[in-house]
Formats: sequence, structure tokens, C-alpha cells
Amino acid sequence: MTRELSRHRHISFTAHYTGYIWYQMGISHPELATSKGKSLAMLVKPVESWAEKFIGASMRSSLKQRHEMLDDALKQLLEQTPNLQVLEIACGLSPRGWWFRKHYPQIDYRELDLPAMAHIKQQALQQIDPNSPEVLSVDLFSENFKQVFEIFDPKRPLVVISEGLVNYFDLTHLKQLISNISLYGSKFRTLHYLTDLYPQPQGRRLAKVMWSSSKLLKWMSRSAFTFHFQNPAEVQQFIQNAGFDEGEVIQPADSLYSKGSKPAQEARSHDIVWMVHAQKKQRI
Repeated sequence: MTRELSRHRHISFTAHYTGYIWYQMGISHPELATSKGKSLAMLVKPVESWAEKFIGASMRSSLKQRHEMLDDALKQLLEQTPNLQVLEIACGLSPRGWWFRKHYPQIDYRELDLPAMAHIKQQALQQIDPNSPEVLSVDLFSENFKQVFEIFDPKRPLVVISEGLVNYFDLTHLKQLISNISLYGSKFRTLHYLTDLYPQPQGRRLAKVMWSSSKLLKWMSRSAFTFHFQNPAEVQQFIQNAGFDEGEVIQPADSLYSKGSKPAQEARSHDIVWMVHAQKKQRI
């Protein structure tokens, strides 16, 4: 894949922080924790600790929540469809690929990020397992993104998964990304897209902290980080407008999701992060 200088390259900066927090929480591998991530974690720890003590939630606490929601959804899909293929975009220092390849040895799981982060991730994975597949390096908004889908078998279902990504784009770029995933994945028997999403914060105190945190993330990542949606219905409509047949929104309180329950369609004021499961079936 062609290596490019992307206008979105600074988003990878936050991947160091996220990767270290996952390591601290015991759900990642030491090789995926960087010194840069440790420094960032120490820098924001006082603010995050204050938020967790006085508000009961923080950006940090949402990292484990969203990660587990996405993992549970992927596990459920694998149980239903063992021959599933997985493409994790903007993988950063996520332990998901390493964990699923370890626990599901037959899985075809590929990871993708911008060149600089892909190189860092590749080096870390090589230390863990020399047989780890190559981390793909592609700009999601380039023509090369389409070529990535050609790596997979169209006769088998494909899951595209992203974490900590969609809020960094304005609505125009977000729709372009999701539309491209839908378009490029239309040849597969079934296409799934799993992602987390931070809705507009509702509670007064929580909203103040979240908006302040978002401004910090926007500045650090030099991105358009923002909150786009107020309720699940808005998300579902957006997903369908981008080309998917349906988009299910799962909120943290929907603890029975793994048992097949349908999520409520009203936004809850205490929710920091949601999960979206979009699906598209091959046209016959």
C-alpha cells in the first residue's frame, strides 16, 4: 500500500494514551504500552481522577467500557459466523487483534492505520509474535482504502471495526468514511461495521467535563473532534443514509445485548459512549 502524509495523521497521537490506559487496566500487552502513552496518562490523571470521584465517569473510564462492548459484539458475531473476516481500521495500539488471534487461531484478522502508527504497531506485534500479519498502512480517505477490501474473500462475511475514531471527523468526512465502507464492502456476503460513538453529553456536570475534554482532544489531535448525535434514532438514520441496511445502537445499560435484547431508543443522560452495529447484506 502507498504510504501517504495524511491530514488526519495527528489523530494517532491519542492512540499512545489509549494504549497505555488499556495496559494499566490489565486488558492489553506490555509491548503495546509506550513511554509516550505513560507520560500522557500521568498528565491527565488528576483531571480524570477528579471526574471519576465527583461525577462518576470520565473519558478514561469510557475506554474500558467501549472496548468491552466492541469485544463482546465481535465475539457474538464469531459464535454466529465462525468464518468471519475482520478488518480493524485506525487500530492504533489496540490489543484487540492480538487477543482475538490468540483466542481464535483460525481467524483472518487484519489491522490498518496510517503509516507512522502502523509501523509502531508492527514493531510491537513482532515482539509479541513474529508470525503476526503485516499491519496495513493506508489513509482511509484515499483511493488505496478500496484496495484493502480486495485482500479478503468476498464469499465470506466481513466485519470492519473501529474504536475511538468517528468523533474525530466532521459529519461530511464521517459520512464519506461510512459510505466508502458500505460501498467497498458491498460485494461481501454480509458486511458488518462495529464502532463506538460518543453522543452529545446530556447531564449538566458530565456535559461540562466532556466538552472540556473534547476541546483538549481536538487541540492535541488537531482534528474536528466533536459530538454529533443526541439520540440513537439520529445515528440510525445517519448510518442508513450512508448506505447500510440497518444500524443498531447499543448503550451501556443494555446489558442484555449479548442475550439478544433490543436496545432502548432513548438517550440516557449518564451514558458517555455508545456502540453502533451497522449491517449490509449482499444484493442477489
